[in-house]
Amino acid sequence: MTLLILKLILAHLIGDFFLQPQKWVKDKEKKKLKSKWLYIHVLIHIGLMFLIVWDITQWQLILAIGLLHFIIDAGKILFQNKKNKRLLFFIDQILHLATILILVPLFLEKGIEFNILNENHLLLLLCIAFLTQPTSIIMKTIFSKWDISKITKGNESLKDAGKYIGILERLLVFIFIVIGQWPAVGFLITAKSVFRFGDLTASKERKLTEYILIGTLISFGVAVLVGLLYLSLKH
Repeated sequence: MTLLILKLILAHLIGDFFLQPQKWVKDKEKKKLKSKWLYIHVLIHIGLMFLIVWDITQWQLILAIGLLHFIIDAGKILFQNKKNKRLLFFIDQILHLATILILVPLFLEKGIEFNILNENHLLLLLCIAFLTQPTSIIMKTIFSKWDISKITKGNESLKDAGKYIGILERLLVFIFIVIGQWPAVGFLITAKSVFRFGDLTASKERKLTEYILIGTLISFGVAVLVGLLYLSLKH
């Protein structure tokens, strides 16, 4: 059952965070239930679940999750506004996860699964996937509370540089934790502090410093928690 749950969560992460362009999201927010991308998005989810689970006997479970995914997404875009957008984002993700955790035990029947990956491999892949695009989107949602363009005015960097730096640092932290090299995690934090905070302190850009500090702490914190979770769950 654990393996099936991991496969379904992986399919969700890929469908929601990797195969859903921002223009689809904006179109859904604008046109609501009339947006074709809402339906295409759900169909992609269903297709991914069939592909990753690779067990046709679970078709009822997959279709049930797909239907609830549509209902949750439809409810989100119908009730979403500027004030509750961040809150509904997290509620949406929690409901999707709860759907998988609740429906799998209800639908699961004993049978033979075609497994290319064992639970440890799939759990590792799931953790790595989560630390890339999904975490970046989650952090972007958190920071949408502030007008980042004003905070970073005059301190612009390469396009999406911060995003890729964050992904790389989270993956490095995760790898160091998995292989038991905690001193390397401390070294990475120190190295980033030297490069990112030195100039900011000199220029006394308090808001920008706070923005980078919060982002760094969240990024490193998520990576540490995911690393510890992986170590506690792997066999």
